[in-house]
Amino acid sequence: MSLKKLFTAAALLLAPALAFAHPGHGDNGLVAGISHPLGGIDHLLAMVAVGLWAAQQKGAARWALPCTFVGTMLIGGVLGFEGLALPALESGIAASVLALGLAVALTVRPPLFVAVGATALFALFHGVAHGLELPDMSNPWAYAAGFVGATAVLHAAGYAVVRFLPAAAAPLVRVAGAASAATGVWLLAG
Repeated sequence: MSLKKLFTAAALLLAPALAFAHPGHGDNGLVAGISHPLGGIDHLLAMVAVGLWAAQQKGAARWALPCTFVGTMLIGGVLGFEGLALPALESGIAASVLALGLAVALTVRPPLFVAVGATALFALFHGVAHGLELPDMSNPWAYAAGFVGATAVLHAAGYAVVRFLPAAAAPLVRVAGAASAATGVWLLAG
């Protein structure tokens, strides 16, 4: 897929949100779901890092990591809708920013089951947080569609950065991973 096609697909996925860019539409769930991963630095960094890390992998891990994250995050979202609260939820999310940032910075390539397991654990924390923060009067399934769609677009953006930039830009990706890891440390400390 060319970079142009990828950005076109991302624009089409986010286009419905543009209609709600001005006040007065109320909260229908979809817009809130799209904005949740985009509005918090912790979610934003983790979602992009999954895409960056997936693109640094070989073989099945390239698609397994983002798919695992999205699927497990959706399960976590449903659990959050039902009121499940994980202990140390915010710390788990901050730890995911740290760990995923380090994985990108160090270009870690663990066995597939380790990478998928870690990704699923991180996704569960993010999903439960999304589910618990469902706005009042929102349609939970529209909200879920929004946060799943936004997450997939952020994964794709991270993946595209690694796959379509020249090899000479690889150190910049690693620096971005280190910056994400540093943000994770800051979030854990705060």
